[in-house]
Amino acid sequence: MTLRPPARYDPPAGGGFGPNPLEIEIAAEKAAALGRSGERVERTLARLRALEQGAPERGASLREAVYAYFIQRELCGMRRHHDVIREYGIPNEVLVRLGAR
Repeated sequence: MTLRPPARYDPPAGGGFGPNPLEIEIAAEKAAALGRSGERVERTLARLRALEQGAPERGASLREAVYAYFIQRELCGMRRHHDVIREYGIPNEVLVRLGAR
């Protein structure tokens, strides 16, 4: 099944300029979802740092948060994760479990 936006969002026949309101709304929603996902990674990283090494809760919750964040980034067209790995300080133990390293 294919979905099309309403005809009022079609570009003008003369190839007019200006942003498509539907595309702007989609981009804004993608950015908001990516921001929420990043905040979840930050909260989970803070909890991880509070736990001692070897605690069973360490890997699972962070792995899920980072995996979801990477997927969200890829859905937004961002395929390279090196900068966010460095910025968030994501531990190698998590990256290894994700297959990122």
